[in-house]
Amino acid sequence: MTFFWIVAGVLALTVAALLALGLRAPRQGATEPAAAYDLRVYRDQLREVDKDLARGVVSAADAERIRAEVSRRILAADAAMQSDQITADAGKGAPKLVAGMLALVLIGGSFALYLQLGAPGYGDLALADRIEMAESARTERPSQEAAEASLPEVGTPENASPDYVALVEQLRDTVARRPDDLQGNILLAQNEANLGNFRAAARAQSQVLRLKGDTADATDFIDYADMLVLAAGGYVSPEAEAALRTALSFDQTNGTARYYMGLMMAQTGRPDTAFRMWDALLREGPETAPWITPILAQIEDMAFRAGVTYQIPQIGTGRGPSSADIEAAGDLNPAERMEMIQSMVGGLSERLAGEGGTVDEWAQLIGALGVLGRTAQARAVYENAVEVFADDTRALDLLLRAGQRAQVAE
Repeated sequence: MTFFWIVAGVLALTVAALLALGLRAPRQGATEPAAAYDLRVYRDQLREVDKDLARGVVSAADAERIRAEVSRRILAADAAMQSDQITADAGKGAPKLVAGMLALVLIGGSFALYLQLGAPGYGDLALADRIEMAESARTERPSQEAAEASLPEVGTPENASPDYVALVEQLRDTVARRPDDLQGNILLAQNEANLGNFRAAARAQSQVLRLKGDTADATDFIDYADMLVLAAGGYVSPEAEAALRTALSFDQTNGTARYYMGLMMAQTGRPDTAFRMWDALLREGPETAPWITPILAQIEDMAFRAGVTYQIPQIGTGRGPSSADIEAAGDLNPAERMEMIQSMVGGLSERLAGEGGTVDEWAQLIGALGVLGRTAQARAVYENAVEVFADDTRALDLLLRAGQRAQVAE
């Protein structure tokens, strides 16, 4: 980091010095002052008067009169030249002042710009170091309790019906007396959430999970994670992450869980992973899905942070197998499952060749072809993708990793 500041400082000073030299350099075609030229002329006239007097061209009286007039002009020209010299001396400091201001603007402006756009105090980190730092940030982030404690308590909404609030109060008392009442906890979680009291709603939903035990499904865990995130002001805590992962173990295609997992990645320094997850959700759709609107509000910024040149795709164009496809594949024998996978890969290949797609889809196709043992086709797709994304370094890095896994790139 010290080396960076030394190089930046030397470059700024060098530019300022060159500009200062340009200000001090004489202008092309610059001439002597007019008074100096006049002095030479007048002195020549005095010498000519002496020559004319010696040749008898002028009389002594005329010569004396001419000398007096020329001498008067010499005095006037000398006074004018001295005045010009004083003015020139007074202006000699201007280039130095301008040079100093230029140096200040260049160095100070560069430093201010770096403070705005850069990361003072941080060295240039390799990708592996950045990933390691993000993983540390994820594992060491605040708990749900700490996040809730940092936020003010949420009161009852002013527009809430007094009768409804009274009913919820009765429900709270009933559940407090009967903590093992499953239906009571379900109703309490729903109604606390309706009032915006997500902390109490999450506590009630945790009781629902406890009471349901092994019968709890993906929806139960997603509801719990959703309440935790809302109670923490949009922060995905470790407890919320655990609930989301459990939900995804039931249903890997669940959009709400994948949206929140992407949000967690964005909050812990992995905008690249968040971008890929959200881009996939946009492509899968549908447009009416509840996660589409929040993704659209954030994904362009996420793409910028991930270093991706991005244009929002048409929502719902599809990407990869649907949840129905995955469920259907589970009932097939190995040969039928492989045939189905090959069909999906073929469809993805045709769509990318005809319509194009994201770098993630190209990487997905390269990896799938490598798994299927179709190395030659994987290599051809890899080389084609490298040409398509030649100007995107992040994409090329992703493609390289996919090519290495498929053993078609070094």
